[in-house]
Amino acid sequence: MSAANQRLTQVSGHLAGSQSKIAPTEGDGGRAKLLQKNPDDIVVTACLRTAFTKGGKGGFKDTAAADMLVGAFKSLIERSKIDPALVEDIAVGSVLPPGGGATEFRAAALAAGFPVSAAVKSLNRQCSSGLQACVDIANAISSGMIEVGVGAGVESMSLQYGPGAVTEFSELLESHPESANCKVPMGVLSEQMAKDRGVSRKVQDAFAANSYQKALKAQEAGLFDEEIAPLKVKWEDPKTGETKEITVAKDDGVRPGITAESLGKIKPAFAKDGSIHAGNASQISDGAAAVLLMKRSTAERLGQTILGKYVAASVAGVAPLLMGIGPWAAIPKVFEKTGINKDDVDIFEINEAFASQCVWCANELGIDEKKINPKGGAIAFGHPLGCTGARQVSTLLYELRRTGQKVGVTSMCVGTGMGMAAVWVAE
Repeated sequence: MSAANQRLTQVSGHLAGSQSKIAPTEGDGGRAKLLQKNPDDIVVTACLRTAFTKGGKGGFKDTAAADMLVGAFKSLIERSKIDPALVEDIAVGSVLPPGGGATEFRAAALAAGFPVSAAVKSLNRQCSSGLQACVDIANAISSGMIEVGVGAGVESMSLQYGPGAVTEFSELLESHPESANCKVPMGVLSEQMAKDRGVSRKVQDAFAANSYQKALKAQEAGLFDEEIAPLKVKWEDPKTGETKEITVAKDDGVRPGITAESLGKIKPAFAKDGSIHAGNASQISDGAAAVLLMKRSTAERLGQTILGKYVAASVAGVAPLLMGIGPWAAIPKVFEKTGINKDDVDIFEINEAFASQCVWCANELGIDEKKINPKGGAIAFGHPLGCTGARQVSTLLYELRRTGQKVGVTSMCVGTGMGMAAVWVAE
């Protein structure tokens, strides 16, 4: 038995024994309180993303992360009409940043038109990095450290992702069972989780097909157009070797004709008799996203359009081998902080790292599947690791506003065994 499988066996009983559903805290007028408007609310006045393209072959395959970020920043400035000199801090989430991240992302901010007075930092909380960037900026505003800031996320999986992205652990870390478990590939542990929890391939493929179908329908109806900022980049044609300038304005992972039956023909990726494959897991992708935040009083003084507000966030740790259950742990925590429950939420944007874990978390929390990712998710259009958390803010707020709904939650599982969630209200 491999070391990875031995570690997975250690927690099989843990999973099998966790049958009870988590009951979200019952809010006493929690939703009504969330809908109240106060001068100190942390609001979003602009949010957008680039299109997401396939890693290694899509429109951004030759574009550096910092260059995608420049495009997102420029579009944010243009769309919001904010004076760049008012932006005091910029946080960028990225899991695989070149050059340590901070150096290139600071340069990207300057190239986009932010003045030298705008500080920049990079951060990495794995798949929640983009959300953490937004939360860090919101907290800095709330504490009085800054007045206006940008939370962002970016990832070039084409240029940075691969075997070399995972370093060897020291002997000390390898000798500690939980530490060593942080290295188990997510596909392997998700396969074991699906098996232990009885999430069948049929259920996973049905969920994945639904994600593709929702995304295709939304794309054809132009529902992503408002959140996507087109970006001109240089692209090398793999057939001719010719470099040309193209405009990337559409998620290229979304495709027609995907059904549960067609997904059922794909070979398992992590075990001979497994259930997880390329069609029911998130796509390797490239992309960037950015969110402009400030207090409501500041937005009103500056004449900024308010799209929605940030309410609260939570983080939760789980066993590294149970990485996929992160939302199951994080969502109830943010419910408790905000005094709401699942019935108060109109839309859940839960990252589709794997259909297996997304289905399991939704079932355990008792969330109506119709409320989850109404325009599809990462299975259909991709998961640029550090970008997704910031992308979800745009996807959520624009959909809430379009449908006349109000309360939304963004959440994701996080590599090495964590989860994160946040509550947002559209206006």
